[in-house]
Amino acid sequence: MLSALLKDTEAKTTVAIPMKLRKLGNAYCATILPICTDIRSYVTAPSKTTMASATLVQPSGEIWKKIRVELNEDVNTRDRDLEHMKEWLRKQPHLPDEWDEGRMMTFLRGCSFSLEKCKRKMDMYFTMRAACPEFFTNRDVKRPELVDLMSRAQGPPLPGLTPNGRRVTVCRGLDKNLDMNQLNDAFKVALMIGDVRLKEEIEGVGGDIYILDASIVSPSHLAKISPTAVKKFLICVQEAYPVKLKEVHVVNTSPVIEKIVNFVKPFLKEKIKNRIFIHSDINELYNYVPKEMLPEEYGGNGGSLSDINEAWMKKLEEYTEWFKAEESITANESLRPGKPTNYDELFGIDGSFRQLSID
Repeated sequence: MLSALLKDTEAKTTVAIPMKLRKLGNAYCATILPICTDIRSYVTAPSKTTMASATLVQPSGEIWKKIRVELNEDVNTRDRDLEHMKEWLRKQPHLPDEWDEGRMMTFLRGCSFSLEKCKRKMDMYFTMRAACPEFFTNRDVKRPELVDLMSRAQGPPLPGLTPNGRRVTVCRGLDKNLDMNQLNDAFKVALMIGDVRLKEEIEGVGGDIYILDASIVSPSHLAKISPTAVKKFLICVQEAYPVKLKEVHVVNTSPVIEKIVNFVKPFLKEKIKNRIFIHSDINELYNYVPKEMLPEEYGGNGGSLSDINEAWMKKLEEYTEWFKAEESITANESLRPGKPTNYDELFGIDGSFRQLSID
């Protein structure tokens, strides 16, 4: 049905309208063209050519307009805000002098164009890149340990968007013997994808939805989870990246899942704790994420998750040299005004982190 609608819409926009225009003139264009545009704006699932790819479909039409409001983005003032952030960055002795405008705009959007929040996030982003070499160095998916991990687990973003413009990422393990000592590598790959999205989400999205498939999780996995690794990763997600986490859905659950969720909750912000949904029936997920955009493995029409994941691994491989060049782009604590960041305090046993100076 979706492909038929797209085909019909294409026909209207590329054939029917021009033929009518020759007969009816500009008045017809003014009436019909916005209608056709609105139809396309609500069709956010990927086409067949992008279904099993690493292409990130960007919002357009009415959804794009709605997201602009949600992100507090004013097209008349956003360039001024961007210049403010560029000037601020140049004045920070411990941070890079320059950074590309696209990623800075993504940070502004993720911070709802709050300049002070954007400064805190960007400072923490560069700080975490220095503080967590296990996540931010050796980012080459051809390395044996990452090749092995990717044969055991998957976690790609889906190409399409939900009707309200949110990006969906599906994470699942494939091997019940998945070694929890690979947790740092799993977090590394997740943040590699996050960095690619910083570059490629050029229009901004209405937030993120994560689907976590717990089908292979066992009590032995819980016993081997590293609290330090989890804390570091969640600081990255919540404080260092411009992520608007709207929903987390856990599917294919077992009794141990409640214990794992309770283990993680102390490291989560209160609002995120309230956005975790555990589903005993996959059909419950369809109330939140349209079935047609989900991968085939979850009853949807969005192509194979394995194929989407393979496409993302190829994309990450293409970014290998870029990742290598990015390794040196970090905070330099010896140059930070005032007291340098103490990593022991940053990753305190209670999972808290101290406020960074942004003035």
